[in-house]
Amino acid sequence: MNMYTKLGLFIGGKWIYEAEKGENVLNPADESILGWLPHATKGNLNDALKSSEIGFDEWKNTNPNKRSRIILKAADILSERISAISKVMTLEQGKPLAESVGEINQSIAILKFNGTNAKLIKDELVADRDNGLKTLIQPHPLGICLCLTAWNFPIALVVRKIAPALAAGCSVIIKPSEETPGTAIEVVKIFQEAGLPKDVINLVFGVPHEISDYLLSRDEVKKLSFTGSVPVGKLLAKKSAETLKRCTLELGGHSPAIIAEDADIEKTLDVLTGFKFRNAGQVCIAPSRFYVHEKIYDKVRDGFLSRLKNILLGNGMSEGITMGPLANFRRIEAMQDFVDDAVKNGSNIIHGGNRHKNIGYFWEPTIIENINEGSKIMNQEIFGPILPLFKFDDYDDVIDKANSLNYGLASYVYTTSETLQKKMAKEIIAGGVSINTATPLHPDIPYGGIKESGIGYEGGMDAIYSFIHKKNINII
Repeated sequence: MNMYTKLGLFIGGKWIYEAEKGENVLNPADESILGWLPHATKGNLNDALKSSEIGFDEWKNTNPNKRSRIILKAADILSERISAISKVMTLEQGKPLAESVGEINQSIAILKFNGTNAKLIKDELVADRDNGLKTLIQPHPLGICLCLTAWNFPIALVVRKIAPALAAGCSVIIKPSEETPGTAIEVVKIFQEAGLPKDVINLVFGVPHEISDYLLSRDEVKKLSFTGSVPVGKLLAKKSAETLKRCTLELGGHSPAIIAEDADIEKTLDVLTGFKFRNAGQVCIAPSRFYVHEKIYDKVRDGFLSRLKNILLGNGMSEGITMGPLANFRRIEAMQDFVDDAVKNGSNIIHGGNRHKNIGYFWEPTIIENINEGSKIMNQEIFGPILPLFKFDDYDDVIDKANSLNYGLASYVYTTSETLQKKMAKEIIAGGVSINTATPLHPDIPYGGIKESGIGYEGGMDAIYSFIHKKNINII
């Protein structure tokens, strides 16, 4: 228990641990109470806005080199805290410790990229015309940014928003998931130690829609950056439209994985099993519709089956565990609903398909085949450890199927044919196509969904520029 964080709000440079309302944070592995999380009142939110205005005024006028040093210092402190923070993350989110460590390392890389690039933001002379007219592009940070994050990656999602916003010169009000608050609190503490002025980050928790409704109605907030589901993303976009706030929305996916007849089967199975069941399948870019050429279907199915039998399910704090629990009971209900609906529609469960143990939110790694096109599992984001298998025999047809949903986040292709690689890369409609790999999100590469999977980009310089207005200065 003492490994877990003391939970609180961070407003105006002060920690607030007491509140009239709040909620218990549970350990998804055993359903024990980790701590009590206070909820922000309207007064707290108003204080956070006032603080953020002060913070913005100070931070936008801070030399970019100093901003850079503070973000890089935060990366250094985080590097020293990997062991402690990984335990906090596993306790509240459930993923195995090794995955928590990996996520923290990814977050360190994000901080280093944004810290290094913060000092590159400067005026640009874009035109010096014959008549003497000079045009400068002057970067101005947008202002207070509201950042809302999900529970599946408690540090990476927080850092992916905070780091580019700070690099750009913005102040941030962050509301992470109430189910994984401890990790975000540790991040805020690190920024304070790194020398970030106290008003630049404010951290709030509460009933999600109440907080977002109130803060998005306020003119002081200039941008929304959200990671979460498509339905919630649409609601937040509507709310933001009332005051025309800029939005970056990183929403859900239902990613096709196409395995061609000439794929390197063993390598493909290793890559896909690892990527599908990472974080118990609770990854927006996880492959979630597996299209296998009929000539190799049986071999691929049997290969997945043998690999799933080696997945060790259990408490993420225990040694050797390769898959932890789902993050909350809602995911258990969702998995049950997907399985019941698929079976009702004539599908076969060839592995798993049940809740594992009655204590903790564990779900067995599951393979389903003979899936009806109308099944829920075909049309709704799975976000869990269920692997649906489909046969195909025609490449144009499978590309049509890959493109058939309103999602367009990630996609995966496995083939040794260069012609087929080029065809798939060109014709699949998605934010990204990974060929013969399953690449995680790199800090220096912009990534964004299309269709209903999102608006805008996270990662790379694009992320920093999404927090900046490019002012046009014309001088003669």
